[in-house]
Amino acid sequence: MIDLDIDMRQYDCPFIDTTDDVDIAFSAVQWQLDTDDEQLETRLIAKGASTGALEVGLHELRDHPNMRECYILSKRENVAEIGTTIEETNAMRTIQRNGGYITGPFRIEDGRERWHVGFDDDADEDRALAELETHNEFTVADRDQFGPTELFDLLENSDSALRLLEGCRSLTETERETFEVAAREGYYETPRDTTLADLSDHFDVSKTAVSMNLRRSERKVLQAALSALENMDGTGTR
Repeated sequence: MIDLDIDMRQYDCPFIDTTDDVDIAFSAVQWQLDTDDEQLETRLIAKGASTGALEVGLHELRDHPNMRECYILSKRENVAEIGTTIEETNAMRTIQRNGGYITGPFRIEDGRERWHVGFDDDADEDRALAELETHNEFTVADRDQFGPTELFDLLENSDSALRLLEGCRSLTETERETFEVAAREGYYETPRDTTLADLSDHFDVSKTAVSMNLRRSERKVLQAALSALENMDGTGTR
């Protein structure tokens, strides 16, 4: 299996057009492509920069000429869960016609979309990408190729990967930034290339504040990693 991470700009997609005009982002929760009716049914999370941006974005989405149906399932402040049915886009049709398939959730923001697409062989991949260039703008951000053993291992341990991801997402913005800068600047190297005093100067806070942010981020990531390892042990993976 060939798995592609594609940064895509479609010119006939309601979600991309909406995020071009409004400060709103969409993340897919569930999707179903109906090739007979040439339409895509999705459930998405829509998040606006503000409550007003969410309202404007949803209004613009409903009015898009390629939108067949758009309804709100739930809404709170600047976040909503929505259901939509859109006309099949050129990119969807091209991927499907050339033996491709969606392998993961997609996210749309700032007029671009992140796609995860799979192919079974190189010829299908090459043909699909060549056709995509005609009516779409895209770059392949990442490409992985899995054999049956690697793919089985990936699927078997998907829950462990999710636990680790959830741990990383639990970091606050300050904790994450402190952790990333400390790692990048060599705080965790032996000997250290940077110190708490250096980090204190970088963030313009006390050494105590830096230390607390690092400890909190380390604890959250470590707990998530241990949980993932325990889950892997439970599946029999070594």
